[in-house]
Amino acid sequence: MTGVPASAAGGPSGARRAAANPAPGGVPGAAAGRTAAREARGAAPGPGSSGGGPGTGGLSGRRGSGGENPPGDGVSRAAASGGVSDGEGGAKPPRGGKIAAAAVNQASVWNIANLLTMLRLLLVPAFVALMLADGGYDPAWRSLAWAAFAIAMITDLFDGHLARTYNLVTDFGKIADPIADKAIMGAALICLSALGDLPWWVTGVILGRELGITLLRFLVIRYGVIPASRGGKLKTLIQGVAVGMYVLALTGWLATLRWWVMAAAVVLTVATGLDYVKQAIVLRRRGIAERKAALEETEA
Repeated sequence: MTGVPASAAGGPSGARRAAANPAPGGVPGAAAGRTAAREARGAAPGPGSSGGGPGTGGLSGRRGSGGENPPGDGVSRAAASGGVSDGEGGAKPPRGGKIAAAAVNQASVWNIANLLTMLRLLLVPAFVALMLADGGYDPAWRSLAWAAFAIAMITDLFDGHLARTYNLVTDFGKIADPIADKAIMGAALICLSALGDLPWWVTGVILGRELGITLLRFLVIRYGVIPASRGGKLKTLIQGVAVGMYVLALTGWLATLRWWVMAAAVVLTVATGLDYVKQAIVLRRRGIAERKAALEETEA
């Protein structure tokens, strides 16, 4: 019977026995022992390997013992961790990542929404100067004043939307935006009444309502926030259109039309003001009841 001795299957110890006792008619025992030992080493799993064929243990053993990573290994780990490989199996954050994250988390005061609000504030004195230029009755100056008023009202439509959509809400914007709204509308109404184009009682009703509702919001803020209603938004639109028509030096049927538009604005102003008062009363009662119930549960 020829071939490799059966002792070769027993690993290195079998190989040493085979080397001492040559197999008759076969491969010399020393050569067979060396061959069996090499095969046994190649078949044994290397350190850090989960098994596999010959040769897999060497590469896995080098990676597991802190040796050089094979090509592509560091890249794959970096991709999984979202960073760049540092050559030691770790990952570094993308360059500039911390700075970008800080910029996102902090909305700058000099963002587009606040810039529009600042523009509206700057338009207030410009509007007054244009409105009262040359005695306040020159159609050309009144047209320029209307343009300034229109720009201010248009920016009012966009700055709040931009701040909410792109997370640009800042403390400055929360304070400056309502001030700019009241300032441009108040300046227009006072100028029109001072020039005799609009009765003072209309100016008093509109400005009184605006200031009163703003104060009411602050008084009940401890109980909750009064949301802006559709009626309030419609009131703001009609007010802007009516005041804009009065700023222009209109005559004929357009002058009659603006009177009716202003009348609708006054009605909406009063109606929405009363609705806000009702909401504030309900909100305050609900807040007091909830606090009382929470206090009773705590004492119990």
